[in-house]
Amino acid sequence: MRIALNARILQAPRTGIGQYLVELVGALGDDPRLELELFHGWGWNRQLPPAALPGYRNWSALAKQVPGAYRIRRLLEQQRFDRGLERNPVDLYHEPSLWPLEFAGPMAMTLHDLTHLHYPETQPRDRLAEIERRVGPAVERARLILTDSQFVADEISRCYGVSSERLVVAPLGYAPRFHPRLPEELAPLLRAFDLQPGQYLICVGTLEPRKNLSLALRAYGRLPVPVRERFPLLIVGMAGWRREAFAAELQNALADGHVRLLGYQSDDTLAGLLAGARMLLFPSLYEGFGLPVLEAMASGVPVLLSPRAALPEVAGVAGIYLDPDDEQGWSEAIVRLIEDQREWQVYRTLGLRQAGHFSWQRCANITADAYRRVLGH
Repeated sequence: MRIALNARILQAPRTGIGQYLVELVGALGDDPRLELELFHGWGWNRQLPPAALPGYRNWSALAKQVPGAYRIRRLLEQQRFDRGLERNPVDLYHEPSLWPLEFAGPMAMTLHDLTHLHYPETQPRDRLAEIERRVGPAVERARLILTDSQFVADEISRCYGVSSERLVVAPLGYAPRFHPRLPEELAPLLRAFDLQPGQYLICVGTLEPRKNLSLALRAYGRLPVPVRERFPLLIVGMAGWRREAFAAELQNALADGHVRLLGYQSDDTLAGLLAGARMLLFPSLYEGFGLPVLEAMASGVPVLLSPRAALPEVAGVAGIYLDPDDEQGWSEAIVRLIEDQREWQVYRTLGLRQAGHFSWQRCANITADAYRRVLGH
């Protein structure tokens, strides 16, 4: 089977969907029955690039200045996509993001979440208009729709009227770099950040309103000063859309000196920072999966999270669930997990066990089976 995969998302720094694509392609590569052709927006390749491709920052600036920039780029990409397929036809096209390119043959797509419906204010206006124009027809056209969780599958069925026969749940996995580490393994990395193993808290994710970073900042701000001095809070992630909604809170927290904004970090650095944290704070209001939760558990790090959307599917009994509006409850839970080593160890063990239920190979196997279903193999 020759499969075309749209890999244009790799032009941007690799957040959730980019990591999904990288790990999925790597795991699918173990299947000798599959031949993958990757479309990068301007051409085709059979190999993934080693890092985010150039052009993202330039494109972001251009999109703000040029009316209809999303449609112009779409037209150019469609032309390159078509020319490549004329030279090298494929059996099936898989779109791993929101709106597929036009394709005359069978198509499968992955819908990771429905953020565009629940939080449209977090999207640039032109991009949202393009999503609204294209997602509905794409969902109708897709032979099968892959999702990361049963929660999202149920949402797609409810919001778009898709039958369960056209929905396939393929839970995500975690990369081998996410694993428990000894303090001496972490020391060189953490020394560069002036940190000690197990002596800091961490939030991971793109800075945007649905991640509910404001709650984490307020809960952390309630901690006694000696606790904050001993356990700084790291915020790791690239700036997202509409982050100005909590900019003042973030600036105040940074001025206090105990909150550190590290921005986007490389894959290996993020894995090390996660493994060295006392706990992950993840108060997100909406997630189609919640990859940092799984990665933290695989690293032996307990997770405080909200019981919203797909997060309970990922964390299971290993999650410490808290109301995403209850800053006092979050603050008390943080203190408890700092002071009670026995409870911390219980959730560490539960998290490692829960993470064992997920793997990228399992995700790839389900995806390959979906390809075969579409093609009648």
